Amino acid sequence: MFKLRSSKKHFRRESTPPNQASFAHLYISDKSNRPDPREISSVYRSSSALKQRFFTLHTFIKFRPNLYTRHPIPAKIMITTQRSPTGGGGLQSPRSPSSQPPFLSVSVTDPAKMGNGVQAYISYKVITKTNLPEYQGSEKIVIRRYTDFVWLRDRLFEKYKGIFIPPLPEKSTVEKFRFSAEFIEMRRQALDTFVNRIALHHELQQSEDLRTFLEADEQTMERARSQDTGILKKKPYDLMQIFRGVQSKVTDVVLGKEKPVEESNPEYEKFKKYIFELEDHLAEAQKHAYRLVKRHRELGQSLADFGKAIKLLGACEGDALGTAFSELGAKSEMLSIKLQREAHHLLMNFEEPLKDYVRAVQSIKGTIAERANAFRQQCELAETIKLKEIDLNKMRLIRSEKLFDAEHEYEELKANGQEATRRFETIVRLMNDEIVHFQEQKTQDMGRAFHEFAKGQARLANAIADAWRSLLPKLDSLSVS
Repeated sequence: MFKLRSSKKHFRRESTPPNQASFAHLYISDKSNRPDPREISSVYRSSSALKQRFFTLHTFIKFRPNLYTRHPIPAKIMITTQRSPTGGGGLQSPRSPSSQPPFLSVSVTDPAKMGNGVQAYISYKVITKTNLPEYQGSEKIVIRRYTDFVWLRDRLFEKYKGIFIPPLPEKSTVEKFRFSAEFIEMRRQALDTFVNRIALHHELQQSEDLRTFLEADEQTMERARSQDTGILKKKPYDLMQIFRGVQSKVTDVVLGKEKPVEESNPEYEKFKKYIFELEDHLAEAQKHAYRLVKRHRELGQSLADFGKAIKLLGACEGDALGTAFSELGAKSEMLSIKLQREAHHLLMNFEEPLKDYVRAVQSIKGTIAERANAFRQQCELAETIKLKEIDLNKMRLIRSEKLFDAEHEYEELKANGQEATRRFETIVRLMNDEIVHFQEQKTQDMGRAFHEFAKGQARLANAIADAWRSLLPKLDSLSVS
């Protein structure tokens, strides 16, 4: 709060405790908290000029009290005035103080199986923590299922053309009937990665659909999912029109009546080729990573079986030989556990990131298809406008009665053409930014995944070497004797 100190030539503003009255109190809309004007006037007794001004204000409030309280300021837009610690004089929201930058973090936790049989599904607790003012509070907890995540992805893909929408894990029909603990954890981790990528994206984090996903109750979320949106929920008549249009285009291309329209951009063509090759190489690497995980598990199971058998053999023997066999069996079982743990670590921190990037590349290919579609629409409209302009000139020469309707149609086509051009240019601009971000993020994620792989293999190799090395002295003594 501020008060005004009088002087001969000017008034100086300085901060005062918030319990003292000042003109800043005059915005208060609650009658019960409205300060007494006589109390306010006592602060300014030292200034006759201020007393005169305040007398005018006092008279205005006395005879026009309705203007004072008729339109209270809503609580949502009342901002607490705070002095910036750095000395700035700007207003700051109490939800986002200058010491803490804006943030939005999401956690997908506590998976729980709901229902039985074909109706069974996994629900997840989604915890949102933020200081962004557009959210209802600093923390929100909701329950979501896999179909809710699918709804969010589809809505973002429909609205944000040109942006690489993060991928979702596949919906496995086979695993649905088992719901193993490992499958549930892998899906939870993938869903957590998906929603946090959206929350950290400077464009996607502003989506109203994201706020609905993070804050709406289950009934509201179910209503949002059931709304008729997207191509798969169009009316049968609309779908038939779409399919007929696609069939006609394909027929024209096959018969040579029309050539496919493509961009002539060398850099973009190079990127498309890179994406298609990257998908193949990532898929191949992920396949061999899966084999590594499988090999670790098989070797771990083999060591466990060998350990049990050699311990039984040791029980039949006596003295030093039986003891050596028992220790060999114990070491084998211990290494079996380490191999199983390393297999799980390899699955979650190496194979799954590779699989996630295979899905990410497939999502990028979807955005590439949207860009090609926008470019084709732009070119088709431009060609249609040229033909329409030729027809329009002919009508003007013969002074056709249909000239007025034709001109109106021509203007509509031009507006549609301009809109198509803006849409295509927006997609190009966004994709250029997304390509840079994708390359940077891929470098970090792939570097982390391969570092975890190498570190895990080194850790496992050392454990195996130490275990067998510790048995060598006893085995050597047996061979000598």
